[in-house]
Amino acid sequence: MRVRSAFLAASLAAAVAAPAHAADYKKLDAEIERLRVAGKIPGVAMAVIDNGKVAHVVTKGVRNAKGDPLTSDTIMYAASITKATFAYYVLMLVDDGKLDLDKPIAEMLPKPLPDYPKYADLSVDDRWKTITLRRLLTHSSGLADQRFYDPENKFRFNLEPGSRYAYSNEGVNLAQFVIEQSLSLKVGDEMDRRLFKPLGMTRSSMIWRDDFKGNLADGQHADGKWEEHDDRSSVKAAGSLDTTIADMSKLAAAMVSGWGLSAKARAEFDKGSFPIVSLSQFPPFLIKDNPDNARIGLKAGTGVVVFDGPQGHAFYKGGHNDITDNQLVCVEKGKRCVVLLTNSGVGQKVFPSLVKAALGDIGAPWTWEYGEVPSVGP
Repeated sequence: MRVRSAFLAASLAAAVAAPAHAADYKKLDAEIERLRVAGKIPGVAMAVIDNGKVAHVVTKGVRNAKGDPLTSDTIMYAASITKATFAYYVLMLVDDGKLDLDKPIAEMLPKPLPDYPKYADLSVDDRWKTITLRRLLTHSSGLADQRFYDPENKFRFNLEPGSRYAYSNEGVNLAQFVIEQSLSLKVGDEMDRRLFKPLGMTRSSMIWRDDFKGNLADGQHADGKWEEHDDRSSVKAAGSLDTTIADMSKLAAAMVSGWGLSAKARAEFDKGSFPIVSLSQFPPFLIKDNPDNARIGLKAGTGVVVFDGPQGHAFYKGGHNDITDNQLVCVEKGKRCVVLLTNSGVGQKVFPSLVKAALGDIGAPWTWEYGEVPSVGP
């Protein structure tokens, strides 16, 4: 508790450090390499956005056990940064007048949700009728995170809908399902058409492409064992995006600039639709609160988490699995961002230091995100 409180107090009170600019990027690159080696992370890819434009892209380390170098066009898992990418696309559909974030999905689907085999478990619980896209994208639906965590492998509500933030991969994938069924489209194809191709994200896809094979990042577990990059055979809004640091830099620049959205739709992205009171993000259904969250305005935006720090309003989204650790964080003032992609399950150890090195002290809620402030020492 003392570590968390001290961190929050320091984040709010500390003077803002000077951000890295062109003359400082050599120093930043050296710090990336120092921390990568100290943290025993095989590969780190980083992009810096300044004034809504890609200012710097760098890669350090290796992409596999053979020691092949990680490059700016190496295919890496986006993991849960996929959720923010999907949400941005959803807001394009809102702009088109095709979706309403606050309309119950019961009014959108051609038939009741439990009539679809995948969601038949909800036939015994009418609370599914209260679900909206906003609740799904702000993780406030009360739905299970992953159904395979359930002792009976059932899909069910773990909390009262709309009662509190609780991370739900199943909820985001349900949002995809509702959109595909109600609008008769394929989310993967449409994200490619509406986002990836216009932004020049030529090596990004929500589903596996054979042309990715030549330059893939395998992942390393915390114990040092390597795992091959697998072929994502289906589109999953919660996490199937394959991408590169070069492509993610373009996406981050678009997000912080509001590219492709009206001012009204862009405001929905990071306005903070639902308060986050939980002590930590995981485990998602641990009912333990932290009153300090309100001091930094910690809330769920549409597909991202938002907060107010020493430099003002900011949004971010992390992505993690056993062989991947990623972070995208943006400060609205100056339209500045950092994107970090790693092929390691412990990449988070370097994130606070590298974000601070590039953006200065932004007061990011690392303790809520990870349960403690990650570190690799001095």
